[in-house]
Amino acid sequence: MIPYGKQEISQEDIDLVNEVLRSDFLTQGPMVAKFESAVAEKCDVKYAVAVNSATAALHLACLALGVKTGDYVWTTPITFVATANCAIYCGAEVDFVDIDPKTYNLSTEQLRIKLEKAEIEGKLPKVLIPVHLAGQSCDMKKIHELSLKYGFKIIEDASHAIGGKYFDEKIGNCKYSDITVFSFHPVKIITTGEGGMVLTNRKDLYEKVYRLRSHGITRAAHEMTHSPDGPWYYQQLELGYNYRITDIQAALGVSQLARLDEFVSKRHEIANNYNEMLKDKDIIIPYQSPENYSAYHLYIIRLDLKKNRFTHREIFERFRSDGILVNLHYIPVYRQPFYEKMGFQPKDFPEAEKYYSEAISIPIYPSLTLEEQKKIVYRLVTPIGHQTIF
Repeated sequence: MIPYGKQEISQEDIDLVNEVLRSDFLTQGPMVAKFESAVAEKCDVKYAVAVNSATAALHLACLALGVKTGDYVWTTPITFVATANCAIYCGAEVDFVDIDPKTYNLSTEQLRIKLEKAEIEGKLPKVLIPVHLAGQSCDMKKIHELSLKYGFKIIEDASHAIGGKYFDEKIGNCKYSDITVFSFHPVKIITTGEGGMVLTNRKDLYEKVYRLRSHGITRAAHEMTHSPDGPWYYQQLELGYNYRITDIQAALGVSQLARLDEFVSKRHEIANNYNEMLKDKDIIIPYQSPENYSAYHLYIIRLDLKKNRFTHREIFERFRSDGILVNLHYIPVYRQPFYEKMGFQPKDFPEAEKYYSEAISIPIYPSLTLEEQKKIVYRLVTPIGHQTIF
């Protein structure tokens, strides 16, 4: 069986986790701070706060930027539901911007058009959440320019993109955003089992996220309403959450981070192999914009269904029946029943609809072998019955 993605655990990972298990701290100890510092340094950003999931990171990012009832938050429809849900948690309304037909990221042209209309209607977004789908950065320079004109804040959902670059600068440096969010789920570039991180260059946002991660509590005297009663003293300044990550998870993250560049390089090697094997087939391979160095979390192909008689579903199921666990990233969020009730119409997002009808994520992860890649491509291009697929 070949999954679409999986973690790679080394003996070094196991040894560092075991070291923490034998230490005095299993949670809220020094390894979390070490992981945060290591990621911040790797990404050329000032502050990082580790949390128990990227969903938590997105929620805290919205709270830190003051998202509340009556606000609007926009994002792409081609993402996991958590990217939109984080705004709903805060009481805001969500809307979607259609995707670019080449990169599958949020379209800056459609964003510009939608912002012009929203300004007239008095419904500009407070926050935009662009998603770096598959590990390739959105056009952040253009998005940042639009944010300066229209006054919205930016949260980069870089759940797929740690280790990637944009104009040769690290994704996560927050040069064109207020906050960046990473995921460390097992299928992502590096893993902590479950986990996420909030990155920012703004001290005020860092302090807010840091408090909210742990019930809104502070032990910092300069944040308190009066001098501490003693060394035991803490104050809850606002309503926060238990979104903490453990030292056990952070240890795995520290060890994995040491191999980040190696992981991404291997993913590029695998992507290049696919590109070569599929270049003469009636299949759209992932477009990489010249300003990007993708982390290649996913390798998404699109099927030219006009040139064969098999459906998207038939081809997908053929992979699955052969033990190749392809996936589809993602079902457009507005198609989910929870969001359908809000009145979203598929016809308003033609590029996302076309993408959904054609896309398949085929396996990519560092330990995927060339022989396994050849098997995947063979299953894709060989005949079904008496009919050649491509």
